[in-house]
Amino acid sequence: MKFGTKLIHNGNEVDPFTGALSIPIYQASTFHQPNIENIGKYDYARSGNPTREALENTIAQLENGVRGFAFSSGMAAISSVLSLFSAGDHIVICEDVYGGTFRIATKVLNRFGIEFTFIDASEISEIESAIKSNTKGLYLETPSNPLLKITDLREAIKIAKRNDVIVIVDNSFLSPYFQKPLDLGADIVVHSATKFIAGHSDVIGGLAVVKSEELARDLYTIQNSFGAVLGPQDCWLTLRGLKTLKVRMDVYEQTAQKLANWLLTNECVEEVYYPGLKEHPGHDIHFEQASGGGAVLSFTLKTIDQTIRFLQKVENVAVAVSLGGVETIVSYPVKMSHAAIPKDVRERLGVKDTLIRVSVGLEDVEDLIASFQKALI
Repeated sequence: MKFGTKLIHNGNEVDPFTGALSIPIYQASTFHQPNIENIGKYDYARSGNPTREALENTIAQLENGVRGFAFSSGMAAISSVLSLFSAGDHIVICEDVYGGTFRIATKVLNRFGIEFTFIDASEISEIESAIKSNTKGLYLETPSNPLLKITDLREAIKIAKRNDVIVIVDNSFLSPYFQKPLDLGADIVVHSATKFIAGHSDVIGGLAVVKSEELARDLYTIQNSFGAVLGPQDCWLTLRGLKTLKVRMDVYEQTAQKLANWLLTNECVEEVYYPGLKEHPGHDIHFEQASGGGAVLSFTLKTIDQTIRFLQKVENVAVAVSLGGVETIVSYPVKMSHAAIPKDVRERLGVKDTLIRVSVGLEDVEDLIASFQKALI
């Protein structure tokens, strides 16, 4: 079954009790037990809910995993996955990681004795060099946020497996439509479902999918213990958004490619970062492990004044945090997604004050380019 069909027909699209073609919103906190000697499948909604289960089963199928988990936010998913590790464990993590992930690693989990080493994961040798005797995890984003740096997942996973290290991949930028890290050998994949999966800028949610039954048992214990679960209303909205994932991502990719090519020709633009560009570092590796360039690109302007003026003048887009909605969202990483990262670290990573990140939407590309052209004059 091809991906587009699987989005619609995956065994979780019909309510088993009524035959409804939309899984109902089971807005319940607790469930009646007709036989106290034999507690049913659902007892308390933190531990399980039929609407959430449909979403969790769906994302597990789309990522080709053993079990899926739905959390109250992307950071709840990431934090819960990182809570699989214990005091004394060491995790190797890509240095240009999302700011929220950087914050949980350096402000919270380090206080519990979990050690992190940040490396340039696009350089495979740095992953190898960072592995220590107590290394238990490797955390990756590819493409990374916001510079779209590419990590060779196959090679990184080979290194991890030689050292008995769990590999976690944040797949939020590409979704399971363009990239399936578990198929490449990763152990856990995480998503901010807020982004492309829900896809309409109306849900805060997170997802995780695991490759083994052992990890499934361990992560369920954490999910049930923390209780940071996604509510049934948001699960339903995410399930609805998922049904159009393929058609949205196809249009986004076409628009992103055209916009990236146009930005290359604009005299105000200094650099363009987009995996679909042949000159993008890691382009060939990216297309060996992913089927598309995605919807996110970044570019730098020549001066801060140009950057601020663009953000104030650009029309028919949202200037906002987040990405993955049907509207084009323009973001300023140093004040938004990466504000938690110290300025000296940002500058060393190349996250400049002149960097702008774009998540393209469903607008006509000609109108989008015209809007950017007007704002860059």
